[in-house]
Amino acid sequence: MNNTKNIVVLVSGGGTNLQALIDAEKRGELGCGKISCVISSKEDAYALTRAADNGIKTRVLVRKNYDNIASYSIAMRDALIEENADIVVYAGFMTILDENVCDAFENRMVNVHPALIPSFCGKGYYGLHVHEEALKKGVKVSGATVHFVTAECDAGPIILQKAVEVLDDDTPETLQLRIMQEAEWKILPKAVQLLCDGKIVVENNRTYIK
Repeated sequence: MNNTKNIVVLVSGGGTNLQALIDAEKRGELGCGKISCVISSKEDAYALTRAADNGIKTRVLVRKNYDNIASYSIAMRDALIEENADIVVYAGFMTILDENVCDAFENRMVNVHPALIPSFCGKGYYGLHVHEEALKKGVKVSGATVHFVTAECDAGPIILQKAVEVLDDDTPETLQLRIMQEAEWKILPKAVQLLCDGKIVVENNRTYIK
């Protein structure tokens, strides 16, 4: 019996988190998960090159080709079903999908956010904006959170978090890089492994790891 879980990764940009997942899979660290497809919201995303270089199937579903988020979400849901997605991972995917997708893949879609939720999260908090706000606030620690995706931005149950020290001379760019290296690239593959291996239980919007 084949218990391999198909992981479909959604991307919009450079694909550094995708690379972390590819590297983890090569080290045998995704449990029974296998990255079977990468879907990009942009035709020129470098993440597509990373996928192709590693022999992973790619698809492009351009956001601007759809009138609204509902029609885009339905197209994405249908693409994920076509690809037999067991697990869906947002890896720098810049579109908030609605309940058409989130309900179809409830507790099977995960995202990594570059802050310790509930700090610096929600609509408008993405990319460097997150780190700019963290530095503006003068926080001493930031970090990353892997959480389940729901129709509400950054509001799904938290799976894993990792703190990263904020240094006095940090810029948004240096903080972003350190959070990627020390937190995102470690906890995203780990959360995907736990999910693939059926180790995560969700009760009352909280997760428990078996």
